[in-house]
Amino acid sequence: MKVIDARGLACPAPVLMARDAVETDADGRVKVIVNDRASKENVSLFLESRGFHVSVDERDGDFHITGEGGPGAAAAPSAADLPDADLKKIMVMVTTDRMGYGDDTLGLKLMLNFIKTLREMGSELWRLVLVNNGVKLAVTGSAALEDLNSLAAAGVTILVCGTCLTHFDLLHEKQVGETTNMLDIVTAMQLADKVVNI
Repeated sequence: MKVIDARGLACPAPVLMARDAVETDADGRVKVIVNDRASKENVSLFLESRGFHVSVDERDGDFHITGEGGPGAAAAPSAADLPDADLKKIMVMVTTDRMGYGDDTLGLKLMLNFIKTLREMGSELWRLVLVNNGVKLAVTGSAALEDLNSLAAAGVTILVCGTCLTHFDLLHEKQVGETTNMLDIVTAMQLADKVVNI
């Protein structure tokens, strides 16, 4: 089994190291050691997305993430992850919980209206990515939760930056979406037909 010590490394380094190990290790087993919860979630999600059975053991503040799958067990991307040739896939990246500058109350109201109106994009809205202060839209107490849950129920994949949640000490407050890392965000950008930044 290949063992990777990624303690102290910032996102996306632990995920990239896990990816390299998966691509080069023939026995289908890998262990990644990290020391923060966001990296634990990101590495676990990455390994699961590649078809590995994942177990996590916490020892003295470190997380030992073991992925077992064997050669060829890695899952191919699902049809839902790949853009349909006939349908435009739009990714919207939201970097703040307010829209515009000047008045914060107005900015929050505008952002909530924007999130509510995103459903008008219909099936072209493929990914909604929340980074930096935008992750606050997906946590306990956010006025956007009802609309975000509605989008998720309609099939929109909502990705919430794990490093950002950790920075704001909100990892345990996330109520909607998948905790993600920069590798997943960049991959989504590559697959999208159009990226809209807010």
